[in-house]
Amino acid sequence: MNEARKTFWDGVRAEIPLLIGVFPFGVIYGVLALNAGLSQAASQMMSSMIFAGSAQFITAQLVSESAPAMVIILTIAVVNLRHMLYSASLAPYLKSLPIKWKVLLSYLLTDEAYAPSILQYEKEGVRPVSHWFLLGAGCALWSTWQISTAFGIFLGTSIPENWHLDFALALTFIAMVVPALKNRPMVAAAISAGVVSLFAYSLPFKLGLIFAALTGIVIGTILEGQKSLAGAR
Repeated sequence: MNEARKTFWDGVRAEIPLLIGVFPFGVIYGVLALNAGLSQAASQMMSSMIFAGSAQFITAQLVSESAPAMVIILTIAVVNLRHMLYSASLAPYLKSLPIKWKVLLSYLLTDEAYAPSILQYEKEGVRPVSHWFLLGAGCALWSTWQISTAFGIFLGTSIPENWHLDFALALTFIAMVVPALKNRPMVAAAISAGVVSLFAYSLPFKLGLIFAALTGIVIGTILEGQKSLAGAR
């Protein structure tokens, strides 16, 4: 149990640098949700039940733009496809866990929890207490997200626009993505998605995000397949 506790706190400590960018993002979500017409209770419940920052952020923006329900559902589905990739990546390290652990960790699995966890697992391999690391990272993130959302809801629209807190989110994702870009398919997927997102930024209902995500997935999958074929020869 001492080893499990230590691994849990290792996960918490690994998550702390990312929380610096997560907190202002949660504050922005709380403000945006209120501006979109959601109640304070509904805004906080989205954070505690859905616990998916990008999905919550996009939903609030699309609701404020009166986007059709199918556009909201399609956008969120495409944006969250990455969680299937996260799960597949972590599966070899967590496949022996009981179902109750898998359910709990799947709820806590986010971009910020995945990034330090997969780096830790690739470095140390599978250990009997490996899942406690992801639990620690996920719990640290969940707590911060709830507090930051409540902070944003409490402040409402009193935060000056010239603070530009949304820029902290971009810095957080850069800090997560760059260490994980270890081969050509990963780099190509990141660059292609970034380029498409810039050119498609002006599309309505945030459809540029869909095209960017699909582009990155397709490019990465094709190059990864070519790499596997070359290695099999």
